[in-house]
Amino acid sequence: MTDSEVSVLLHCAAWRGLLQSQVQVELSERFKRQTDPSLEQQIEEVWTERVSKEPWLFNGSKFRLHSFCSASSSSVSPKRPPNTHPPTMPLLDCAEQQGGDFKHSRQRMDEILCINDSLHDAVQKSSLDKISRPVNQREIVDSVGAFSQASSIYSESKIISAERPSKNTDDQETAPLLTLRLGLTCYKDYLGTNWSCHVAELRQRGQVQFGDPLALLAQPLGVGGVLCTDDGQVVLIRRSQRVAEAGGQLDIPGGHPEPKVVCERLGQAVCEEQISVDMMQQRAVVMELFSSVCAEIRDEVNIPLSSLGEPVLMGVALNHTSAGRPSAEFYVSCSLTSDEVRKLYWKGGAEASESTDIIFIGRTELMQLDRSSPLWSELCPSAKGAVLLYQTVKPDGERGQSRRHDAQPTAS
Repeated sequence: MTDSEVSVLLHCAAWRGLLQSQVQVELSERFKRQTDPSLEQQIEEVWTERVSKEPWLFNGSKFRLHSFCSASSSSVSPKRPPNTHPPTMPLLDCAEQQGGDFKHSRQRMDEILCINDSLHDAVQKSSLDKISRPVNQREIVDSVGAFSQASSIYSESKIISAERPSKNTDDQETAPLLTLRLGLTCYKDYLGTNWSCHVAELRQRGQVQFGDPLALLAQPLGVGGVLCTDDGQVVLIRRSQRVAEAGGQLDIPGGHPEPKVVCERLGQAVCEEQISVDMMQQRAVVMELFSSVCAEIRDEVNIPLSSLGEPVLMGVALNHTSAGRPSAEFYVSCSLTSDEVRKLYWKGGAEASESTDIIFIGRTELMQLDRSSPLWSELCPSAKGAVLLYQTVKPDGERGQSRRHDAQPTAS
């Protein structure tokens, strides 16, 4: 299934998703947005206009997704092949996708655990003839760990997935399986770049000046949670008209991991403008990435954290209505029934003003949801991306449930 509003960048289907212990981050100033004085002036103008119309907006720091790779990998730069596979396709053979351009043998390719799309390489292959379509991920990575993830060129909801490795080693069993490379950005920059009316021009400038169409874009990493109740119902909320994006549409609970929260947990009281990557510890950032989705569920749906299961990362989806903005989508189980959740929701949580209604959909129905379903047109892009990942990863399957008690991936 394809949808012009959304695509899947990577998925964790081989092991029904990843737990917090299986993910790490690399923080660096190298991963921040590129800029110049004229762009900064444009961003300030956009921000001033938006705040004058929506005075409740405030500029908070965010994490910028630069790229991703396996935890034990070395970067290479093969040419990218054209991408022709929808996000719900089964795992593919990497060797066939890379063809003769990749320098490793077929046997070596069978052991590769992830292929990471390069922002630069992906654009050269896909985006130059379709410059208005977002493209993502800077580096293609040859990985020898134990993670089978998807990679995607930012076009028409299409994806390439790596085969899972044929065997595990002791190092693979204990090491994190996915590394997210993050820099810092902010909400003001997001509105002034990803949502700019000049975004196509920014993409062209990024390609010409930096060999990267996303170099000038904020690309803040969001989070979202497919929340499943004890009686098998998935929670959707109707966004209020007061929110900045997708007002009135159905969504999953979500928001952003917050750099300021990371600093505060490390005992550093700083204002948003003072935050830098050297103030943060990488494991604290991973903790915030996973805990933030539960905090959003608590605040938006009014469910206590004690009723939520451990978040399972399904993958990253891309919102093409905001120039391919990435969002990490999680599966979160809940020990409460849908009736209990409904009652808590209507009592009102900390962010009750962000939504106006709660709707439940059965897991079976969610698995069958597609563009022909009337409900699909009511979903905002972030919810669509989460649904595509849920249908691909199947995180609440029998194997997914068992692996919550054992962080070691199990071959399928």
